[in-house]
Parts: sequence; structure tokens; C-alpha cells
Amino acid sequence: MAPSLPALVIGLAVLASFAAQMRARAASGGDLRNLASLPGPHGANAFLSVLVPAIASYAALSLVRLIGDRQGVELLSAHSVPVAVLVVAALGCGGAISVSTARFRARAAFEWWIKSLLIAAAAVAVLTTLGIVLSMLFEAVQFFQQYHWRDFFLSSKWSPNFRGNSALGILPLLWGTLYISFIALLLAVPVGLFAAIYLSEYAGRRMRNVAKPLIEILAGIPTIVYGLFALTTIGPVLRDYFAQPLGLGDSASSVMTAGLVMGIMLIPFVSSLSDDAINAVPQAMRDGSYALGATRSETIRQVVIPAALPGIMGAALLAASRAIGETMIVVLGAGAAARLSLNPLEAMTTITVKIVSQLTGDTDFASPETLVAFALGLTLFVFTLGLNVLALMIVRKYRERYE
Repeated sequence: MAPSLPALVIGLAVLASFAAQMRARAASGGDLRNLASLPGPHGANAFLSVLVPAIASYAALSLVRLIGDRQGVELLSAHSVPVAVLVVAALGCGGAISVSTARFRARAAFEWWIKSLLIAAAAVAVLTTLGIVLSMLFEAVQFFQQYHWRDFFLSSKWSPNFRGNSALGILPLLWGTLYISFIALLLAVPVGLFAAIYLSEYAGRRMRNVAKPLIEILAGIPTIVYGLFALTTIGPVLRDYFAQPLGLGDSASSVMTAGLVMGIMLIPFVSSLSDDAINAVPQAMRDGSYALGATRSETIRQVVIPAALPGIMGAALLAASRAIGETMIVVLGAGAAARLSLNPLEAMTTITVKIVSQLTGDTDFASPETLVAFALGLTLFVFTLGLNVLALMIVRKYRERYE
């Protein structure tokens, strides 16, 4: 069985590493003090000189093949990519061994490779974000070529029909998204903030070591589990004890159900970030307040909270962006009805739920009823990006620096 491409590249890298170290030792004449760098950096530089260019060439050639496949043109054959990668690896192996002389500063070369890897890691995040935006943008442009943007952004009716005559207005979906998120934040922000104040200012070390991990466990629970909790517990309780007695509805799926459960999910986000912001306030400010005769609650209200307010505001806005993008809790807790209503005990839906529903099943990918999912996704991306930018601006503008 022939060895795989990764095995060959790694084998060349290991071979280059040992050969470069041996060449450096031979160049030292038996005294390592004659070398500008020790054999170890020579080997590390040779290893990265093979591995990094091979990975970069494979990624670049794979991207070229992908672009060709999308355009229906074979720019590179399937066999040419491994051959080209092996050629690049072999050139790196030979070059790294040849430069391993007594005067070669291998440590500087090794640091350059490490810096290049760190830059590449940072570029991956930026390019991934760019790729996500472009992929949604191209499909959204196709949608708006078939469906007028005014009907999408200004219409209050959502009624997709793959047979034609669809109404694809975003307003009822946007209203459901904001309504559910508002109820979630109405629960999560006060509870999370009060929990952070207690853990930071009142709880002892033993209580804090127990309570803080227990609160943060909520952040690790899968959202589908929260959705099941909303479906089997919170929804029936709200229906039996509030909706039906008050004549406000008969369904266990409602805005209030999804909002309450989503608020529980967001509590650890607000609590953890607010706790960090409160703990960042210098103890000297508290001591000065106590010295002026203020009580603990007065100190918290008039000194600690104002000083930590930028961090608390950032936590609330980040929690809001998390709530806007939630799907599973809404599917199981709020239903799928697209409507404009103020009744919190009625079923509604959100943008994320409709994105899933429009792309599920055997659908015509070129139809506006399917492409609308990308327009919805792009709108949601812009909205959450604006919230995150606003959070960063608030934190940076009003952050106090205590020396």
C-alpha cells in the first residue's frame, strides 16, 4: 500500500531535520561554539522549511481546484496536486539542508517560520469571516434579482410557496426575533448581574468556588436540551396556569416560553463577564468609599457598578447577539408561526428558524423561496455584527484605566 501524502511530507520534514543537524555538527568541527546557532534550531528550521511550504502549497492548489470546479473548468488534475506538494517539500528539504552551515543563524530563521505560522493562524479567522460573508452575499444578490428588496424588507407577510406567488417579508420574523430576545435579556441581565455582584462582593471564597462553577455549567448544556426543557416543562406550565385562565391562548409554544428558557441559558454569559468587570475595579476605590462612611450596598451602587459599567454593558450586548442567533430553543419553545403580535403567550418564530426551514427538504436551490434563506442570514449577520461593534465601542470608549 502506497504511503499517503501527509506521511511523505512529514517523513521528508523529519529527514531534513536530522540531516540539517548532522550537517551543522559537521560544520562545527567538533566544537559547537563555532556555530552561529546550535544544531537544534537548525533541525527545527529544516522541519518547518519542509512542512509549512507543503501545507501552504496544498491549500493554494486545492483552492484553485475548487474555483475551477465551481466554474466547470478543470484547472488542475487530481494527481497534479500531490506531485506539486511533494516537489515543494523536496525543494524545502534540499534548501534547508544546504543552508545549514556554521554561519547560518538558524534561530532567526526558525523564529521567522514561527511568526509566519502565527500570522497564518490570524489570517484564517479573517479569511473565514470574509468567506462566510461573500458566500451569503453572492446568493443574496441572486435572491434580490428575483424578488424586490422593498417587498422583502417592508412587507409584513411571510408565506413562502414553492409553486409561486410567495410573500417573503422579513418584518414578522424580525419582530419575533427581537421580541424573544428582549424577554430573554429581561431575565438574563438582572439575574446575571445580581449573581455577579453577590459572587464578587458578598460571597466568601468557599461559596464562590462552589457557586461560580455551578452557574457556568449552564453555559455547557446543549441548546437542544434547553429546547426540550421548554417543550416539556415551561411551555405546559405557562399554558395551563397563565394562557388558558387568562384567555390568551391554548398553545404550549409561545414567545414567553422561548424567552424564559433562553434567558436561563444566557445567565452564565452575563454573570461571568460582569463578574470579571466588577473584579477589575481596584480595591482602593472600595476602601475609599468605606472610609467616607458609605455602606457596602452604597459602595456597590455608587462606586463599583459605575466603574464596571462598560464591561457590564458589553456583556449585555454580547448576550443579545447570542440570543438573536439562537435556533433550537425557538424551534421547540416558540413554534413556527410568522406573525406580528404583542401577546407574549402566542406562538411566533425567528429568522434563524426560517433559515433552517427554507433549506430543509427537496427544494429548488435556484428559487427565491430557497435563496431567501441567504438574504435572511445576511440580514442577521449584519444585525449581530452591529451589536458586537456597538459593544466594543462602548467598552473601549468608556473603559476606565486604573493604575
